[in-house]
Amino acid sequence: MKLNLGRKFEVKKYLVTLLLATLTLVSVACGSEETDNQADANELSGAVSIDGSGTVYPLMARIADEFMTSVEEGVSVEVGRAGTSAGMQKYVVGETDFSNASRPIKDEEVAELEANDIDSKEFKVALDGLTLVINPENDWATEMTEEEIKTMFVTGNIKDDDHVLWSDIRPEWPSEEINFYGPNENHGTYEFFVDVIIEKQDLVEGINLQQEYSTLVSLVSEDVNGIAFFGYGYYANNDDKITAVSVDFGNGPVAPSLETIAEDGPYANFTRPVFTNLNLDAAKEKPQVKAFAEYIFSTGATTFAGETGFAPLPDNELDEALDFIQKLN
Repeated sequence: MKLNLGRKFEVKKYLVTLLLATLTLVSVACGSEETDNQADANELSGAVSIDGSGTVYPLMARIADEFMTSVEEGVSVEVGRAGTSAGMQKYVVGETDFSNASRPIKDEEVAELEANDIDSKEFKVALDGLTLVINPENDWATEMTEEEIKTMFVTGNIKDDDHVLWSDIRPEWPSEEINFYGPNENHGTYEFFVDVIIEKQDLVEGINLQQEYSTLVSLVSEDVNGIAFFGYGYYANNDDKITAVSVDFGNGPVAPSLETIAEDGPYANFTRPVFTNLNLDAAKEKPQVKAFAEYIFSTGATTFAGETGFAPLPDNELDEALDFIQKLN
């Protein structure tokens, strides 16, 4: 039987074409897998741990949420709000990567970090305005002088027994006892008020100090004779429940706002920077920690300060912090 040579050539041509097509598909698949693996390798993962200031919490939580949903979906950023001092006690022993604070770090905390061989740096993240709030039905104390506020919160200044009446502040005000509220000793806001505003004097006896700012909002919203102090953001997010006191620093009453809160502005006497402390060792060892730190100062602190009740820092201060972090290696 004779073999058809033309047919034999066609079969060989078909087999060669099939083999080339198969090799091409394998090559494309391998290349695609390699590209996917490279992409996966560029995606960050792991956890970032943050605790500290309840005042700074809304800002840092908002930054963390955006970072996890829009920047690095593989990273988990956990933000706590134990209070500045309570958060610092975790941070100085290396339990957290960041520690938020509504007052500067203390010398003894720096000493603890050094004793534990932790390299740390404090960064400003935004500006806050200490805000005095009253019940919406209180229509007499909507404006007070700085001196009246300082005097009324200090023990023994007005009454020996600290049962202070509104009429003790101004005779035309009601003869009703004032109920004082504020954050407890875990919070940097408490320390700022005591150390800076009333210059390390003792608060009035019987002041109701709370861990949760939401509790303070509720207490004042239900007490026509209540007055409390805390960060501007908690007032701004609850201005349907409480009223902010405008403060006269000598040139007429000034209401706290994003426009007046500034270290050289009309609300300067009650303005303070808020901070985050970064464990530099963690930033060098864990890429996700460094990436989140960079995001805070490149995007987060500016973008989300206003919506969470903070005045943003000047661009040059944020740029300086970002440059420092980017150079860590």
